[in-house]
Amino acid sequence: MQKEEKQKIENLLSKYEKSLNTSDANLAQSLYTKDGVFMPTEAPSGIGSEGILKSYEFVFSQIQLNIEFFIEEIQVEGNMAFAVTSSRGTVKIHANGVEVPETNRELFVFEKIGGAWKIARYMFNKTEPKE
Repeated sequence: MQKEEKQKIENLLSKYEKSLNTSDANLAQSLYTKDGVFMPTEAPSGIGSEGILKSYEFVFSQIQLNIEFFIEEIQVEGNMAFAVTSSRGTVKIHANGVEVPETNRELFVFEKIGGAWKIARYMFNKTEPKE
C-alpha cells in the first residue's frame, strides 16, 4: 500500500513539474487542496484556491521555468504525506530575456482527499545564494 501511495504522489509531482514548465497556472492550482498554501521565496503566500491561482499567474508573468524535480524522500502517514525534493534547470526572466540557472530545494505537504493526493502546503528556497 505504501508503495502505491508513494507512486501516486510521484505522479502528482510530475504533473506539478509540467505545470511549472508550461506556465500553466490553472493546472498548478488544480493540484492543491481548496485551502492549500503556496509559499514562494521572497513573495507573499498564495492562500486558498484563488490566492494560489493569482500567485502562479504572477510568477508565470515574470519568468519561464525549465526545471526537473528530483525526489529525495516521500513519507506517507494515513491521509497525510510529505516530500522533500530538489529541482534544477533554468529560468528565463521575461523583463530582460536573460536565462539563468535555477536550483531549489522544496518541501511539499500532501493531503489525501476523496482518494486523491493534493498539495496542502508547498515551500521552496534557493540552494545557491544571490550574487
